[in-house]
Amino acid sequence: MTSRNTTAVPVERTDERSAPWTRDLHADAGYLLYRLGLRSGQLFNAVLQRSGLRLRHYALLRYLATAEGPLQRELSQELGYDPSAIVSLVDDLERLAFVERRPAPADRRCRIVALAPAGHDFLRDSDEAARGVTDELLSPLAPEERETLNGLLSRVAHAGGG
Repeated sequence: MTSRNTTAVPVERTDERSAPWTRDLHADAGYLLYRLGLRSGQLFNAVLQRSGLRLRHYALLRYLATAEGPLQRELSQELGYDPSAIVSLVDDLERLAFVERRPAPADRRCRIVALAPAGHDFLRDSDEAARGVTDELLSPLAPEERETLNGLLSRVAHAGGG
């Protein structure tokens, strides 16, 4: 067995502690948003677990509650989900009678997705739990800070046209 004698070559370094790539991970807004998204998803999915739905289903139902008969193909753009995921989500919700696919009035080859009465009832019945999740997530913030955060997040989320 041979051993190699290796020695480290000193590298000339500047004070890397002040270099931008060495900033604390928790000082990175993108990472913090990612962490908040994970926590939000965990809390929402725990609340929705009994219904068999996930946050993505709930988000689609909430969107449909305020949209006037969007085309199924438009949902992926509006919600930021992959088009194949939208088909699967709509299929799941349609099986539960929470949504209905209908021919689009302007083009009967296209389908709109509409909130069905059972979907409306589900949203009504789950609203208190959903608000509880938001309250838990934002509990460190005062009411005016929550409004400010919501406004800022909305502005950032829609800056790219989404």
